[in-house]
Parts: sequence; C-alpha cells; structure tokens
Amino acid sequence: MKQTPKMNNQVLITYASCTGSTAEVAAEIAKALTDLGISVDLKPMQDVKDLKAYRAVVIGSAIQDRQWLPEAMQFLQTYRSALAKKPIATFTLCMTLAMKNGEKYRPDIMEWLAPVRRIAQPVSEGVFAGILDIPKIPSFSDRLKFRLSVLFGVWSEGDHRDWEAIHAWAEELPEKLNLEV
Repeated sequence: MKQTPKMNNQVLITYASCTGSTAEVAAEIAKALTDLGISVDLKPMQDVKDLKAYRAVVIGSAIQDRQWLPEAMQFLQTYRSALAKKPIATFTLCMTLAMKNGEKYRPDIMEWLAPVRRIAQPVSEGVFAGILDIPKIPSFSDRLKFRLSVLFGVWSEGDHRDWEAIHAWAEELPEKLNLEV
C-alpha cells in the first residue's frame, strides 16, 4: 500500500523593519515555530524571490505614519496571487500601543491595517507594541516629534514589546495556518 507523503510544512516568515525591532520579533516567531517542529525560513522581504516552496507565510511590518512600511505593501502586491493560495498570518509592530492608554487605540490600528486585508486575507493578525529608540529613527523631523512626545509624557523610550503575547500568538499559528505539528 502506498503511503501518502506528509503535507509540506515549510513556512516562510518574512518582514520589513525600519530599526530592527520587527526583525527581532520575526526571529522570535521563527524560533517558537521551530521549537514546535515546524520547518521555517526567516527572510527579510527583499530576499524573497518565490513562495512556491512554502505551505504558509507569516508576514510582518512596522507601522509608520499609520500604515505598513512601503516595502511590505509592495511585497503584498508583488506576491498577491501566490498569497491568495496559501494560509497567511500577519504581525504588526506599532508604537501607538506603547502610548499611555495605548490599548484604547487598538481599533484605530486595526483600521490602519485595512489596506493589508484588502490585498491578503490573514487567518491571524498579531499586533504588538515595538521599541522607541529615538536615535535609530531615520527622519530628523520624526526624531524631533518623538523627543517632544517623550518630554510631554506621551511615550517613554525603550522596549515595549510584550514577548509573552508574541509567543502566545506564535504558538497558535500552526493550528491557524493548518500546519502539522
């Protein structure tokens, strides 16, 4: 009797990151999935050339000016048809969640992600606070805005990522992405 080959469980985790915070979260998600026995490729978006080898895709971006980074949106456009044939999950890092009472802005943040959902239909969306490291912010005017915001108590500098929430979300991915564990 012929055995049915086990379903391809290969997952691509790809990301766009301004200051490295999103890349670190992507690496942590990759580690969590690997620990669960899932085969993972972790690549920045610019290194992705094809999606054929992957059973599922996890896509992450930081939010800047109330939207995913341009390279992340370009990735979605470029691979739109391939992504439509695979289960995908998205994760987003957004400093708005690190503001005082930042959770009250979660509905706004989810609305900012509507353009992502119009291109790709994720089976799961993780939305997490990021890191405010002002010297790493590329734009002088944005650095100035953040410095003033910190001065007025809107934000505090530092790492605001909730690693427990990130791990919990990652551990739910195999079921959501229909992967064999």
